[in-house]
Amino acid sequence: MNAFYVFVAFGAMLLLMVVGMPIAVSMAAVGVIGGVLAYGHPFFDAIAPVVWGVHNDNLLTSIPLFVLMGELLLRSGIADKMFGALAAWLGSMPGGLLHTGVGCSALFAATSGSSVATAATIGTVALPSLHSRGYSTRISLGSIAAGGTLGILIPPSVNLIIYGSLTNTSIGKLFMAGIVPGILLTGSFMLFVFFYSIKNSTMPKEAKLPRAVRVRLLKDLLSPAIIFGIVMGSLYGGIATTTESAALGVVAAIVLVWRAGQLDWGLLQHCFVQTAKTSGMILLIITSAFILNLAISLTGVAESMTAWVTSFGFSATQMLIVLVIFYFVLGMFMDVLSMMVATIPITFPIVSHLGADPVWFGIFIVLMCELGMITPPVGMNLFVVQGIRKDGGPIADVMLGAIPFVLIMLLFTAVLIAFPQIATWLPNKM
Repeated sequence: MNAFYVFVAFGAMLLLMVVGMPIAVSMAAVGVIGGVLAYGHPFFDAIAPVVWGVHNDNLLTSIPLFVLMGELLLRSGIADKMFGALAAWLGSMPGGLLHTGVGCSALFAATSGSSVATAATIGTVALPSLHSRGYSTRISLGSIAAGGTLGILIPPSVNLIIYGSLTNTSIGKLFMAGIVPGILLTGSFMLFVFFYSIKNSTMPKEAKLPRAVRVRLLKDLLSPAIIFGIVMGSLYGGIATTTESAALGVVAAIVLVWRAGQLDWGLLQHCFVQTAKTSGMILLIITSAFILNLAISLTGVAESMTAWVTSFGFSATQMLIVLVIFYFVLGMFMDVLSMMVATIPITFPIVSHLGADPVWFGIFIVLMCELGMITPPVGMNLFVVQGIRKDGGPIADVMLGAIPFVLIMLLFTAVLIAFPQIATWLPNKM
């Protein structure tokens, strides 16, 4: 019977989101109504300490800090120089500037923590060059949309912080777990571009710049490398907590923006306002998620769902295949953040009962969220890339261009399930 109530509650939450209700309101409403129906007025007394505890969690302080760090680098023009430097090194390969777009997305992901910001920034820089040089419109748009998804996998990632806070999993280990899968997925995208370009002889070919010029441009790649080194180095070495490493990253970003001659009060004001808006939205959704979690834990829904699902006799691998299908379909209709906070309280206890590593499952969840960002009809990155293109073509171009990358990510997910050490090896060395 509890399983039936879960489906009713989940359906009601989806319905509220579809009719335009804010995500946070939809989740909080379902959590409060479910808790009150089960426990009556005393449930309200239980909400207050939960909300107070969420907003006093030092871990969540890292979210606005990482958002601010990404905003500083986003608005300072560092991405333009980074694209030029990578184009000098990767442009002569088959696929040329397509490789540059994917590589830039990976580097920018290591500083922004946001897929939307990554797709918007790199797309704004890369698409005009790709269009003017005569690259295939569909593959150009698809590669930028797919490359943007790396923003929530390669650390620092706001989504991994949210997963860690919801499941009480080490953020430091989650960040470390995202490095190897992030590099391998980036390489997979570039490998596809390489063979696609060889097969299509009409693809433009870029001239190879002299070695001296390429070496001189390497300095423009230092900014993301410095930020990534400071944040991840302090975490891996045990020098700083997640929040402290985020603060160190912000200080380093301010210094880099100042060195680039872009630091002024106008830029700071814009970055602070955008950070406040984004952080407020994220923290409000997290608060609503904890209210929903409270209702789920007090009513024993998680335990009942775990018992119900395990009664089918699924192995861990079979359960993960079911979850891949579930998240693939769900990603067509829900945005990433709401998909995470709405489903993790239910799916995490189930896979934990089946023996899945919580750090590994965090990377699995993020991969599923990445899929959701480029699967129509509501893939966020599809709309972002469509919004910044200048030729006014149909959004079908972006959707069709993203299909090969969706298939690559599904294949990569299968490899991750077969070889979980891809995600667990590095954090186990901490």
